[in-house]
Amino acid sequence: MTRRKGGIGVYTAVATTLAGFAAAAGAAEPATLPAIFPAPASTTLGDGAVTLGDSVVLVVAPGTQSETVALVRGILTAAGVTTIASARAVPKTLDRTYVVLGTGDAGVIRDALARSGTTLDGHAEGYTIASLARDKGSLIALAGQDADGLFHAAQTFRQLARRQTLPALVIRDHPAMPIRGTIEGFYGAPWTMADRTKHLAFLASVKANTYVYSPKDDPFARARWREPYPAATLNELGTLAATARHNHVDFVYAISPGPTVCFSDPADARALERKFDALRAIGIDSFYVALDDIEYTKWNCERDTAAFGPSGAQAAGVAQSQLLNTVQKDLTAKDPKARPLIMVPTEYYDAKETPYKAALRQHLDPRIVVQWTGTDVVPPAISIPDAKAATKAFGRKTLLWDNYPVNDYAQTTGRLLLAPYDRREAGLSGELTGILSNPMNQEAPSRVAVTGVAAFAWNDRDYDPTLTWHAAARELAGGDAQATAALLLFFDTQHMAPTFGSQPWQPQAPQLKALLDDVRETLAEGDAAARQAAIAELAQRADALAGASDIIRSGTVDPAFAAQARPWLDALQRWGRALQLTAAGLDAANRGSGAAMRYFADAKRLAAEAAAIPSIPGATRFDGPIKIADGVLDRFVADAPALIATPSPNAAAD
Repeated sequence: MTRRKGGIGVYTAVATTLAGFAAAAGAAEPATLPAIFPAPASTTLGDGAVTLGDSVVLVVAPGTQSETVALVRGILTAAGVTTIASARAVPKTLDRTYVVLGTGDAGVIRDALARSGTTLDGHAEGYTIASLARDKGSLIALAGQDADGLFHAAQTFRQLARRQTLPALVIRDHPAMPIRGTIEGFYGAPWTMADRTKHLAFLASVKANTYVYSPKDDPFARARWREPYPAATLNELGTLAATARHNHVDFVYAISPGPTVCFSDPADARALERKFDALRAIGIDSFYVALDDIEYTKWNCERDTAAFGPSGAQAAGVAQSQLLNTVQKDLTAKDPKARPLIMVPTEYYDAKETPYKAALRQHLDPRIVVQWTGTDVVPPAISIPDAKAATKAFGRKTLLWDNYPVNDYAQTTGRLLLAPYDRREAGLSGELTGILSNPMNQEAPSRVAVTGVAAFAWNDRDYDPTLTWHAAARELAGGDAQATAALLLFFDTQHMAPTFGSQPWQPQAPQLKALLDDVRETLAEGDAAARQAAIAELAQRADALAGASDIIRSGTVDPAFAAQARPWLDALQRWGRALQLTAAGLDAANRGSGAAMRYFADAKRLAAEAAAIPSIPGATRFDGPIKIADGVLDRFVADAPALIATPSPNAAAD
């Protein structure tokens, strides 16, 4: 993959050269700060390094959950450890590599942290990792403030253990926001249970802790919400909830009664309670009532007119509050430790003062969590003042429902949304209870943006959109450098982030556009050598684009990503070939060859084929032709024949 000046490729080449010089001189390789995502709250490098080797002693504190032990054992095995012995304590003199894991109240954890001269991060879900080399061995401590924190420590250790040698260090870490994850809240084809199972494991890997089950097309959660689930579906949901617990993710069940509910009818309140009781019986204990995308200008029953007066925004706020307060009271009565009910209001899309919001603020139980999508349904940015306004409007800190990277609205037709998560202000953790991303119908491609959402919610002050974007690509690529580069090329062609209006909040193909703009300028202003160099660089990028799809499909990238992105990868390959022919045409024209017109004609034909590739029928709410770097790549291919005077076909051919 060709990189522009200042790109990763340049820095990698320089780093490789310097490393070669150091090796040739016999210098010891220095310890470097590891790249961890989400970014830890604090990382301090120590002296020396720890090599896992092929044999490790695992010391597990009493009460450590089995899934965390299994995760750490799997990490060690993947790192090349072939022998994992067990012990109850660490000897005073280290003779081997010891890995200690447990929560902070265990004696072996207190001892391990003391040897490292550090303490346990005391925040909820917090953890400390300490590694040191001493005597003839080494010690790695994974210490959690609670079981969730220890599980997060193991996920960080998974990233550290990708190196053959770990630096001596101390990581003290905890989340900035208490709620972090996704809400399957889109219209169109819901995810399969297999998709959801994979997604829960992914959420665990990025330290997210919440998944809300709220597919709009589940009839038993919306149109037929009063009816019980069929036994088979209930069994599947129970299995999914167990998988979520195993991954330390809170499975939240959402119901959408708004289109038909009678707010004042005790029978409807009991219907909600019965639904939740049935789900509680299969292991689900977190609940959500969605009142979005409904009308509040009319009641669904005459009884509500008698109870709340004429329909309208203020009356709706009062009626919704009464029903939700009843449900919250029931949840607390049945489980005093239950998490608070979550709701999404009918006015979820701004922070303007209205009679509806005033009614919620006045009447809604303060324990109930309110979701809010920002300054619009799909906001171009979210600032701290925006969030403060929402806090004031709803009378509590809100839980952000971020409609990115969801692609269920008309402006996203033919698109995957693969730009990095961006334009959310550092410091929002002070005004939000958390962030839930509304993902795409395509689960695996959604992980690109959701990785950013989770990283921002964990540590918004140190969040870097581009570095996290690269990390998401590496994770999907299984760490393969060539596949990572191919994915990043593809992501750039799907960089557009639309809004409900005409202006997107993220531009299309910024990296490709920068190169194509350079080519245009050089052809217009450069000398012969500069023109030839620009065309050669264009040809290299075209080769990379044309070959990226095959690399992504070659096996190192998660197969689900390749399957769900199939028509986009087909179109990318054709567009890449069209750009190859365009580069050949420009080269021929620059040399005065009559072959230029043939190359341009073939490029036009391939571009037309690429632009006609349809999306997978029924996969998203709106079907349509696939878009690849639209407005950038298609425009350049169309404009190219006019950039250099094209010789007649009778001119000398190649």
